[in-house]
Amino acid sequence: MIETGTEILLNVSVALFLLIGTFFVLSSSLGIVRFPDLYTRLHAATKASTLGISAMLIGTFIFLYAEHDIVSGKLLLAIIFILLTAPVSGHMISRAAHRSGVKPIAPNRSDAYEDDMQKQENY
Repeated sequence: MIETGTEILLNVSVALFLLIGTFFVLSSSLGIVRFPDLYTRLHAATKASTLGISAMLIGTFIFLYAEHDIVSGKLLLAIIFILLTAPVSGHMISRAAHRSGVKPIAPNRSDAYEDDMQKQENY
């Protein structure tokens, strides 16, 4: 079967999105295991996995559209939901950890949030 240029381009884009998504999810997993403290692990768990899952869902959306002529609203909603909720949840978890006293493991760190909280208490 001879494929047209458009079909080849769609297949390559699907494969590219799936590979990019897999790379980011794998990187996120390694970051969760290898990073030293809660804040860096949260960074790996939210940022990289958000990009990875979104790329995989975009690849799936393109595949369904190209192969079966299906425009999946559920995939689009899932992409929007993940892009909106994962960074916010990571921020809220890190803020709750900071307020409960979890300190980052960094030798020469500056904590702008802690400085701002002290200024508000003194004001």
